[in-house]
Amino acid sequence: MMDLGKRKWWVLGALAVSLLTVGLDLTVLNLALPTIAEDLHASNSQLQWFADAYNLVLAAALLPAGLLGDRLGRKRMLIIALILFGAASAASAYAHTAGQLIAGRAALGLGAAFLLPLSMSIIPVIFTEQERSKAIGIWVTANSIGIPLGPIVGGWLLNNYSWGSVFLIDIPIIIVGLLAVSILLPESRSSEKPRVDLPGVLLSSIGLSGLTYGVIEVGEKGWGDLSSLLFILAGIVLLAVFIWWERRTAHALIDISLFRSPEFTWGSVLATLVSFAMFGILFVTPQYFQAVEGADAMGTGLRLLPIIGGLIVGAKVSDVITAWKGGKWNLLFGFLLLTGGMSLGATTHIGHDYGFTSIWISIVGLGIGFVLPVAMDTAISTLSAERSGVGSALIMALRQVGGAIGVALLGTVLSNGYHDKLNLDEIPGQAVEAVQQSVSAGAAAADQLHSENLLNSVRMAFIHGMDMMLWVCAGIAVLGLLFVLAFLHSSSERKETEEFGIN
Repeated sequence: MMDLGKRKWWVLGALAVSLLTVGLDLTVLNLALPTIAEDLHASNSQLQWFADAYNLVLAAALLPAGLLGDRLGRKRMLIIALILFGAASAASAYAHTAGQLIAGRAALGLGAAFLLPLSMSIIPVIFTEQERSKAIGIWVTANSIGIPLGPIVGGWLLNNYSWGSVFLIDIPIIIVGLLAVSILLPESRSSEKPRVDLPGVLLSSIGLSGLTYGVIEVGEKGWGDLSSLLFILAGIVLLAVFIWWERRTAHALIDISLFRSPEFTWGSVLATLVSFAMFGILFVTPQYFQAVEGADAMGTGLRLLPIIGGLIVGAKVSDVITAWKGGKWNLLFGFLLLTGGMSLGATTHIGHDYGFTSIWISIVGLGIGFVLPVAMDTAISTLSAERSGVGSALIMALRQVGGAIGVALLGTVLSNGYHDKLNLDEIPGQAVEAVQQSVSAGAAAADQLHSENLLNSVRMAFIHGMDMMLWVCAGIAVLGLLFVLAFLHSSSERKETEEFGIN
């Protein structure tokens, strides 16, 4: 481990600020889509690819990015990633055609694929075991806080400037990160000089992108779409072949033996479960705020802040508890909070106002703050400085896929619940399709028809679907709680195990 003194916190702070751009780019684009569609004459398919190009390249490049950081130097690759992200932001901002914007978004995904795992991989290299949980808490918070900031910042920018400004906002942030990394962070790389596992790179990249694309398409077209299911199946098959290859090659892209460690395996699983539920919450609550509570985009971002506030408080408190009682107690308490918060949210009805919503999303935020940093610290604690890059990338790949699958599966539950409760009687034929499409389209149709009954029906149906989805999320939290009880040792139990030589 490198001894950088207080410099290490400045480096982490600069990377944390840079990570805001990744979160911003996940949400700010959705806000600008109507304006972009009109300005660039983009089709519905091209609008979808503005988001998909980013997500697919991010999924495909995560594992190779971690390997290249270990092999060529983490500082060098971080600098390249920051430059690429800044250049891609500028290219996206000044795109004149839909194709140019899709290319810019793909380049942003590539930059993010390096930035996410490599910013995390320096934590076990420069921080002590005692400092690591606090450092990961800062990293997780920075990675999450950009999501609600996207609508707030984007709403203000779109009200005052052109749509390109939502990408240009990345550039000054990236410059700060670039200067800090260049000046303060020393170079680190693996002394083993791992070879590039080309078959592993191809299998993992194509498999992850195929699975992610299939899941995205399922979210758009439903589980009955054959082509989407074929992409998912092909992705799973390729990833299975990838694991088979990694067990047999002498120069594996990932170290399969990592999964022999309960800490790495279950830390990664728990972080993925939290991402599964968190992405689902961030998928449903903006729709609720806009279609049911009548908030605009900026108001939606402001209403999401209690989740981030809870996350920040939870991460700070969990850091203290970890030092006192160990991480297992944080995980147990965190999953209890997640179960309670989501169960409370699942009792939402049409008469509830934002005060009720703010309570349960704050509890959910607290739960995420208790669980996610500790789960990731549990997994990262098993990584050597030699392979921290590819190990961090593996954790991020699992979280990315878990989040994408979470949105697709939970979106299906939401959609089914919404359709089950819709009252389509006495609705004009031309409005039925719009009402069935989504709650936003249904609310717009009700507004055009000046029908208060239709609006109430659409809102009540959506709340029913949201409640069903939140019960599923609560079930996922219970599953996480059971995994913690069954598979993770407390620090005292681990100490006794080591003393008596028990495996």
